[in-house]
Amino acid sequence: MQYRDWVEAYEKLVELLGERREDSLRRLGSSDEFKRASEELKRLFVREVVGSDIERVKAWLRRLKEAADNVSMLLGVNGLSLPREFASFTRDPEAHLRKKLFNYVFDLARGRLSLEEFEYKARAAVKTSLLTNARSLYQTWVFVSLVSILAKRGYRLVYPDDRYLHIERTGRQKTGKIPPNAVLARAERALSFFIEAPRPIGWEDSSDLAQAWNLYIALRPDMLVYGGRVLNIVNLSDPDMPILRPDVILECKELDDWYQRARELKGPLIKPLTAEEWKTRWLEGLWDGLADILGVKRESAAEVVRERRGLRLRDQQIVALYARFYKPKTAILVTRAPTPREVKEALREEGIEVFDSVGFSSEKLRPVADLLEEHAVPDEPRVDFVELSSRARRKLTEVMKKLAELGVVASPEKVVEAALALAESREDELLKLIK
Repeated sequence: MQYRDWVEAYEKLVELLGERREDSLRRLGSSDEFKRASEELKRLFVREVVGSDIERVKAWLRRLKEAADNVSMLLGVNGLSLPREFASFTRDPEAHLRKKLFNYVFDLARGRLSLEEFEYKARAAVKTSLLTNARSLYQTWVFVSLVSILAKRGYRLVYPDDRYLHIERTGRQKTGKIPPNAVLARAERALSFFIEAPRPIGWEDSSDLAQAWNLYIALRPDMLVYGGRVLNIVNLSDPDMPILRPDVILECKELDDWYQRARELKGPLIKPLTAEEWKTRWLEGLWDGLADILGVKRESAAEVVRERRGLRLRDQQIVALYARFYKPKTAILVTRAPTPREVKEALREEGIEVFDSVGFSSEKLRPVADLLEEHAVPDEPRVDFVELSSRARRKLTEVMKKLAELGVVASPEKVVEAALALAESREDELLKLIK
């Protein structure tokens, strides 16, 4: 039977190593023979644990690639910029899952893990990785498909200017700001998208950390959307909310039984609160929303959490908590599979717009794009961000080259600053050029 396949592969690995496994591993650990045997064990194990699921996810990946190619053509971008882990998964999901078994197979080979211990730990690692990446996959497909719909309506990518549609956020918050993944604009209206954005920012000393702490414990919806060109949502001066209140929150669910799933709610609920933390109005808002979800009084919510040593909520409750806490103008849930009527009704009572049975049909996302467009507001000129046209970029490059030939070292910012000063002194000529 299939279970015996990977066990037999393990037995061959043990036979290869002999009785003195530790010594043999030092000698054979980097050999081609050992690598082939361990890779075969990992391949068979992954196939047993998620063999049927992996084929389905591969089909989903093909749909994501189609969506990525489509958005690249519509926006004129070079492609998607993905988080490192997810990028590895998209290239070869089975190879990515086999990587998760490296340490477990090594410990099994050296006798540090029994077969039962190996199976328990390795099975959990493979399933968790597959679930996490499948969740990222569907969320990314929804985002990319919505961008494509808006692009067909005339929206263009105005931020960032590196010609990639960014999904990842790695290292983008070291400066103490939380920038958007994308800003789309049409005529004088814009929308700013933030994917899993409320998260820690860079800080330098204890006073910075004290201010930034609220972002370490923030609830993190799949997407936040703001009307206008919003380039930073950090708002530490407001004790009620450390980020700007979003116009839209959007959650995505890829599993058939998502509403039956439960997970540990991370953040401020994992540990007991100090008196100082209780005084923070940001946390008070969270606990007020949580009390409503649990059906208890505000004062009882903390006791419930302490008794449980954390808090495990159903995904349906977490979606409702996001809406109650962030209080967006519009809360949206997109599910790949059908959602029971009673679940939809309960969420709609919370003011959440539910779009279920979407599958991978971008056509079914059009009503979602309509809701987003309702929040697009005038894209007012900003002095902290100016998008250069392709012609302006060419001219700036030419000027920089000429300066370099003359032995003048100057940054693009200095050149633009000098050009503006020159334009200010020759206003009549400037007006003629603009007209």
